[in-house]
Order: sequence, then C-alpha cells, then structure tokens
Amino acid sequence: MTTTADIHEPTFLAGDEFSIPTFRLLKQDGTLHEGAKAPDLEHDKALAIYRAMVATRVLDERMLAAQRQGRLSFYMQCTGEEAAVIGATAALDDADMIMAQYREQGALVYRGFTFDEFMNQLFGNELDYGKGRQMPIHYGSRKLHYMTISSPLATQIPQATGYAYGQKLAGDGQCTTVFFGEGAASEGDFHAALNMAAVHEVPVIFFCRNNGYAISTPSIEQFAADGVAPRAFGYRMHVIRVDGNDILAVYAATREARRIAVEHNKPVLIEAMSYRLAAHSSSDDPSGYRSKKEEEAWREKDPILRMQRWLIDLGWWSEEEEKALQESLRREVLETMKRAEKRPPPPLDSLVTDVYADVTPELQRQLDALKTHIRQYPEAYPKGARSLDPDVRAGDEAAKGGE
Repeated sequence: MTTTADIHEPTFLAGDEFSIPTFRLLKQDGTLHEGAKAPDLEHDKALAIYRAMVATRVLDERMLAAQRQGRLSFYMQCTGEEAAVIGATAALDDADMIMAQYREQGALVYRGFTFDEFMNQLFGNELDYGKGRQMPIHYGSRKLHYMTISSPLATQIPQATGYAYGQKLAGDGQCTTVFFGEGAASEGDFHAALNMAAVHEVPVIFFCRNNGYAISTPSIEQFAADGVAPRAFGYRMHVIRVDGNDILAVYAATREARRIAVEHNKPVLIEAMSYRLAAHSSSDDPSGYRSKKEEEAWREKDPILRMQRWLIDLGWWSEEEEKALQESLRREVLETMKRAEKRPPPPLDSLVTDVYADVTPELQRQLDALKTHIRQYPEAYPKGARSLDPDVRAGDEAAKGGE
C-alpha cells in the first residue's frame, strides 16, 4: 500500500531532491574531522583490526606474486578496500553470517582464518575444506560463519535475504551481512533481494563496496543515479553512504546498521565509497581503462596508512612495531605457502563419495574410467596420479621425509 498526496497537474520527479551525504570521521592524516567523534573502540580491538588489515595486504601481495610465478592459477586482491571489509566485520557479532562476493578475505583474516587455511584452499590440497573443487579464492568456513564463495556474480545477495529470514524466525539476535560490488548491484538479484528483505523485514545488511569499476566499466557508465545508495528509497529501507577508506566511519556505520537490523528486524543498505587499487583479478590489466595518475591519487588515500597514523597519534602503535609486523607476516606467508604446495591433492575418490549418500552406479563407472585413463597417462596428470594410489602417496611422503 502506498500513501500519496493529490496533485492536479502532471509533475514528474527525477530523484534530484535526494542528496545523500558521505559519513566521515577520520582524515587522511589520522586526525578526526572537526565535530567528529570516534566510536568507542578499545585498544586491543583497534590493534586486532589494524593487524588484520596489514595481514590481508601482505597475503595479497605475496599470493599475486605466486600467481605470476605460475604457482597459482588465479588470484584476486582486496588492496585498497581493507577498511571497508574489515571495519564492517569488526562491527558484527562473531556469530553473524557473512556472505562475500570474492574480495572479502579480510573478513576471514579478522575472524581468525589462518594462513594455512587460506593456502590449503588456494592450492586445493588434501586439507582444503572444498576438497579442491573450487578455483582459488573461493573460501568458506562453517566455524567462522562465512558462507563459501560462489563464482556467479550477485547470487549471494538474495541468499543473504533468505538466510536472514531464517535468523529472524530463530530469534537468536543474529544478522547477515552480504558484501558485493557496485557492478553486482546492476544484477536483478540485487533488486529482488532488497525488495524481499524490506517486505519481510529481515535482519540483513547489504554492504556495497563501490570501488569505482565493475572490472573495466567505470561507475559513470553503470548507472545514471547518484551511486547505489538512493535505490534504498525505492524499497523504503534504511541507508547510509560512508567513506569506505575511513575505518572508524565504516565501523561506526556498520555497528549502528547491525543494531537496526537486529533490534528492529529492518534491512539496511550501506554504500562504502572506496577504490580498487589492484587489478580486478590476476587476469586483468587496469592500465587499459584507467590512468596511473588516477591510481596514485587514490594511493594517497590508503586506508591502512590512515589507520596507522591514527594509532600512532594515540600512542598505540610505532614504526618499530610496524616493521616487526611486516617482517613477521611476510615470513609466515612464505613458510605457509611452501607447506601447502607440498601437500598432496585430495583423494580422487572424494570426487564422488559425498555427492549422494551412496555412490551411484553411474558415478562409479565414471570414476573407474577416470582412474583407468590416469593410470594410462600418468605423466599428463601428475596430481591425479599422485592422489590415485596409496603407494604413490606413501612414496611421495617418504621422499619428503628424506629432504
């Protein structure tokens, strides 16, 4: 049901009367804007947030290098968007569900996903939770309430609405936060999800990372309106636009959004204005669609540097601690990567053993045919041959023990 006032001549509205401001607290030099008040963020939590941001940056740098060396097939970085992802995650309850798009590894870092767990997934070895069935960066963690990433764009948005509806029915005071880019907001899934969430009043936070580009398509070519935030009015939904490189503003905005979602069962849309400093993926070359001058202008707005300056100004961090952290993280990432690379792939039988309660005759025939093929051409399938026979795996382990 809609409520309108009567008019007696055709008067059209274009939405220009809606001007959505950007919520900011922290300037790039690490000081607060005039009149701004920092959220109540205690010392230990602030440092945990910062360490997660730095760890995510180091992980991304090293794994992109590994991809360039041919050790990984694919990688995607969070570089430049760490404050948006980690600031939002830190404002949630640890039991709140997170549904990510593909650039939110920082959320897992903050919640305690180890470098070993990252590497096992990236290399698809026998300890990978997904049993090697996904391409790299498709993480998931049941224990950390982080839904496994899927490749199709925007499918997680309506799924988040459905999951949040279940949380509403359960009544345990939890919410779901779903991350996506402004490009994904052009998918039909986005509109279906927001409409359903508003109509059914579910506790979900729609978190849009507006980083300026949908792969190579700039925002100006994606939509004519003032970003994504005004769309919330069409669904009568709470909305806020925030500086996505301002960790304090993101944290404060998400914390309040969670309160609205949980206490009132109301969906909230957050548009975080940021910038993807890295390429879209390891398969992308951004020099073809944006200038170095534009990139450098945004590097000066680095969210990690902004928080670092704030912490130093408070006396909570130092250059010596920064150097020690960087060295420690780089060493740990490299050591963990070497371990993961040496682990064997998942057993070949795992392709079919948990598809159905019992392996069907057709699946068994396909598996037997695959094994025969691999045994005939083992040099063409080194990983398959390695995972096929226990004696091959045992020999590999013995060889590793003698190194």
